[in-house]
Amino acid sequence: MNTLLTSFLLLLLPGLSLAGTASVEHAHLNLTAHAIGYASIALFVLAYVLVMAEEFIHLRKSKPVILAAGIIWAMIGAVYTSNGLPHVAEAAVRHNLLEYSELMLFLLVAMTYINAMNERLVFDALRSWLIRKGYGFRQLFWLTGTLAFFISPVADNLTTALLMCAVVLAVGGDNTRFISIACINIVIGANAGGAFSPFGDITTLMVWQKGMVDFWAFFALFIPAAVNFVVPAIFMHFAIPNEKPTVSGEMITMKRGAKRIILMFLLTIITAVSFHNFLNMPPVLGMLTGLAYLQFFGFYLRKTHHKDTHALAGKQNENMLGDVVPFDVFDKVSRAEWDTLLFFYGVVLCVGGLGFIGYLSLASNVMYHSWGATSANVTIGLLSAIVDNIPVMFAVLTMNPDMSTGQWLLVTLTAGVGGSLLSIGSAAGVALMGQARGKYTFFTHLKWTPVIALGYAASILVHMWINSHMF
Repeated sequence: MNTLLTSFLLLLLPGLSLAGTASVEHAHLNLTAHAIGYASIALFVLAYVLVMAEEFIHLRKSKPVILAAGIIWAMIGAVYTSNGLPHVAEAAVRHNLLEYSELMLFLLVAMTYINAMNERLVFDALRSWLIRKGYGFRQLFWLTGTLAFFISPVADNLTTALLMCAVVLAVGGDNTRFISIACINIVIGANAGGAFSPFGDITTLMVWQKGMVDFWAFFALFIPAAVNFVVPAIFMHFAIPNEKPTVSGEMITMKRGAKRIILMFLLTIITAVSFHNFLNMPPVLGMLTGLAYLQFFGFYLRKTHHKDTHALAGKQNENMLGDVVPFDVFDKVSRAEWDTLLFFYGVVLCVGGLGFIGYLSLASNVMYHSWGATSANVTIGLLSAIVDNIPVMFAVLTMNPDMSTGQWLLVTLTAGVGGSLLSIGSAAGVALMGQARGKYTFFTHLKWTPVIALGYAASILVHMWINSHMF
């Protein structure tokens, strides 16, 4: 019973770190029954409680996990030093830092491109275009959900959800029923779309970067992910008012260079994939090469800034007149979600410490050996509805169970779409509760959890059917 409880607690612990301790396995100390081990679990559970309470206590989520990471490794270092093994823990920390640096730099480039496109008004122009089309509520329900499904594999589910929510709020007005159901649909669509692409979600990115699943193999999840989105959407469709909203004729034009930045972002993705598939290099190297594309283009935009000034002089577009400063790529870097990036640092180091202590191998033995891979992976998805899917997937990667490609795809799918079961289960849901405050809430989402669960179950069955050759 204690082992089972420990296993469950560990799944609530964010963490990546690929324990990376094989090289020093002979020097490992088993601290799972040591006071340091129990203190580490208690400390991280406390830190994660503070992370979950961020919306209420307004304490940035990176702070508690960074502090917990430092204390956990300090305790581990003290034990190993007292036992005459001062460099064993140091080697494990360095391995974890290498894993984190690859993730951080990859995400930093992606965030920089997203911020550059946002500054060039790419997303505002898309929102304006959708609003001016004059679609009815039911058409907008399907359109925003479908766009969320197809945009999130390229961008990310959080950015996509925020963009589509902006459209829904702009056209929904005071129709709270439409806004709340459309937001639920957007969260489901963005999470499902992110599950079948290495770039759609941080969890899929981690699985790909670790080499558990080949780049093209992710797309085998397209149909299961689509089923996950469509099944609940069909039920929610009939709850949407069959009316047409009043829309404005506001037109927003993208800034100079916007389309070229979009193309460079796609080229950057191709570069990262090529580095990994053809050169056997880390994908992050390709992403950083792609950052150079944007830097050189940013230099060109700065040198030709006079063209922006002349173009704006003859226009009455208030949205463009508000920002005539030259393009600066480092400003886009500074606007990255640094709290999120530092949160990942804490996640990687904390669970790296717990894995080094020995808890994750214990949990892996219970879940994947006693329960079986399929039961464990389905449970992982259910847990991701309570705990964010990022720490859950990080814990699985740290356990590193011996699974087939089909099972790795299954846990990728369940961890990605399982977060849709509750509004707090994904970053997209949490963000939309803030953006559509009072209209999209935890309980409005909970009302539709049964049909979302039906889509969750259907997607798993479809995956196990059409991809049975991978198991």
